[in-house]
Amino acid sequence: MFASIFVLILLIPILAIFLDSDVGKALAKRLERGQRRVGNDGTHDRLAYLEGELERLAQDVERVEEENQFIQKLLERRSGGDSLPRGDRSDP
Repeated sequence: MFASIFVLILLIPILAIFLDSDVGKALAKRLERGQRRVGNDGTHDRLAYLEGELERLAQDVERVEEENQFIQKLLERRSGGDSLPRGDRSDP
């Protein structure tokens, strides 16, 4: 009796840790995808492909934003002494 309660008490935190891990999340996504297969397989495959592409594009946009912020910081730090001097505007 006490052994079964003790095992149950230990399994609850272990299960919570597993479900919160990347493996648990991947398993949940796979189960969710399996439940959504109501339509034909072509539609499901196209939707899965589009979801993957959307995630890839979101990562690319995030990378471009980081690059833009880096360039903006470089331009802000740039001192005015590094630029070329102004020339005279006299016409020859």
